Amino acid sequence: MLVFTQTFPNEKQPQLGLFVRERMFRVAERIPVCFVAPVPWFPLQGLIRRSRPYFRPTPKRVEQQGRHTVHHPRFLSVPGILKRADGFLLAASTLPHVRRLAQRHDVTVIDAHFGYPDGYAARLLGKWLNLPVTITIRGNEEVQARNPSLRPLLASALRHAQRVFAVSESLRTLAVELGVDQERAVTVSNGVDLDTFQPVERSMARQALGLPAQARVLVSVGGLGEGKGFHRVIELLPRLRETMPDLVYLIAGGATPVGDWRPRLERQASDLGLDAVVRFLGAVPPPRLKWVLSAADVFVLATAREGWANVLLEAMACGLPVVTTRVGGNPEVLSSTNVGTLVPLGDQAALENALRDALSRPWDRAAILAYARRNGWLPRIDRLVEEFSSLSPA
Repeated sequence: MLVFTQTFPNEKQPQLGLFVRERMFRVAERIPVCFVAPVPWFPLQGLIRRSRPYFRPTPKRVEQQGRHTVHHPRFLSVPGILKRADGFLLAASTLPHVRRLAQRHDVTVIDAHFGYPDGYAARLLGKWLNLPVTITIRGNEEVQARNPSLRPLLASALRHAQRVFAVSESLRTLAVELGVDQERAVTVSNGVDLDTFQPVERSMARQALGLPAQARVLVSVGGLGEGKGFHRVIELLPRLRETMPDLVYLIAGGATPVGDWRPRLERQASDLGLDAVVRFLGAVPPPRLKWVLSAADVFVLATAREGWANVLLEAMACGLPVVTTRVGGNPEVLSSTNVGTLVPLGDQAALENALRDALSRPWDRAAILAYARRNGWLPRIDRLVEEFSSLSPA
């Protein structure tokens, strides 16, 4: 099988698409897989980096990640415009590379992640190379489906795929609304890596992070963009600290491919007199993240859009209750009030009340851990392997 996606970790963006790699490296333990993670390129993008240093960091063309080789062919993509052309350009630019790999490795299935442009490009590659295509949709498709110029391209890609894997039932419903046959749309959510995410004794974790032993600690994890909603939480901290003066807010995450909100968030915290309260930890690798999560009392993610937020399960696997917004697949991840609270997006009063309650009430940590452990990877990978194998010749 050939996995095809732009959203995949690389030497320049080690946190990019960890959820894709986690899923597909596990599949690769059962099925031979090669990985193609194209990188957008434009002749003048070096000039853009002078004012936007995080713009399109470019990795080596071939990387070794553990025992897997990951290929990064370049494809022409004009920044900010001609997005309707990205799918075709992605396919046309990578066709020679994908054809060589398909012949060398006897590829029988192309597996794309995200519907547009990756899924659309994979659909063209499958047509040109006479290979079946699967597409995993992960959340961006909800926005693209509302875009009148992208919706037809997204729908075409999904309708022509032999399987559409949705990471949440809400995304499967979207795929069907876009014209995918019911039997070809399959929900296979992400699991949590229970070997990596497990509780660390709280006092040890707080000592390692230099946190007061008796403080009340909130934590959020994610790329530092507008969509994750860190600013919504920071806005509430002055009122929360009126009754909880020892409150600390940890933010773990780095710049995103579309920008870095850290300077803006730091200004917001400073303007509210919260310089010593809001602590920016930068991007934290998964093995270290369990220490950050274990140091906290409550995990919060005031996000505007999610397909399947693995980080919620990762927090629960470290024993944390969760407060998050009722968007996308979040109600499916957080399907029990015993493990956390859902609030409407944009309702700051509801978010404040939920955080105040979560920081004050006693939680059954054993029940939270048990919930997370019921969401491990094994049954998901079994289902994926079954589906992929049904598309490949015996």
